[in-house]
Amino acid sequence: MNPLTETWQIHNRINLYLLDAIDEAHLKDVSTSKGRNVGEQFAHIHNVRLMWLKVADPGLLEGLNKIEKEGITKELLTTELKASGFAVEQLFEKSGDKIKGFKPNATAFLGYLISHESHHRGQVMLCLKQSGHAVDKKIQFGIWEWGTR
Repeated sequence: MNPLTETWQIHNRINLYLLDAIDEAHLKDVSTSKGRNVGEQFAHIHNVRLMWLKVADPGLLEGLNKIEKEGITKELLTTELKASGFAVEQLFEKSGDKIKGFKPNATAFLGYLISHESHHRGQVMLCLKQSGHAVDKKIQFGIWEWGTR
């Protein structure tokens, strides 16, 4: 396995670790500045992965489904994020140093994905905190434990 794939796997596990810590009812929490709710943030992460897969390697989209705003559940998010995460793993394994449709290289693409998804993970944490449902300290610190995730 190449280091990009391994790094991606850790990052995806951290997303799932956070999602697992969130009560189903809190998926509807919204920040005071409005925008997407918690569940929609996770759905957006998944849907952007699909957008990139469509450009870079459409064959990897097989069996993947866009998540619509209606009907978001924790189970659906978990299932779909695992599936799209695996598809991105396959993309890194197949592509070498080039990702079709993204410049300059696969390492930069990984950086882009992690930056994008971490931004939304921060939005999730903010929504939960402002709604009075902050995740506990174990989870807050746990998302930074890359060596054990």
